[in-house]
Amino acid sequence: MAEMPAAEPSDASAPRAEAAERALAFLTEMSVDIRGGAILADGRALAASGDPAAWGPAATALFDAADLADGRPADHVHVNTEQGEVFGVRESGFAAVAVTDRFTLASLIAFDMRAALRDLAGTDGRPA
Repeated sequence: MAEMPAAEPSDASAPRAEAAERALAFLTEMSVDIRGGAILADGRALAASGDPAAWGPAATALFDAADLADGRPADHVHVNTEQGEVFGVRESGFAAVAVTDRFTLASLIAFDMRAALRDLAGTDGRPA
């Protein structure tokens, strides 16, 4: 059964999108360093700052590049640049991506992202 994009949720996917919105809100509340982010399932943004349609392909490309390193799916990605940092976490059938300011405490961001995704999986958000 194909999933609908987050921009056009069906009645059945509305609780899932609402739970993803709460998870993203949790992340942005926990860290003032987060500039933007998204919660994804099956390569589609369920919740995002900015344009949800842009986050899916970007997150997929990030994880695809990391997966090439040793041929196994990466469960955590961290890219540091002079402009900021990018974090990606896969957990419980979901993925979260966050763009932060420089010098963000990586272990804390990754921990919060995992916690948000585990909580999302524990709600009616499904995957797992």
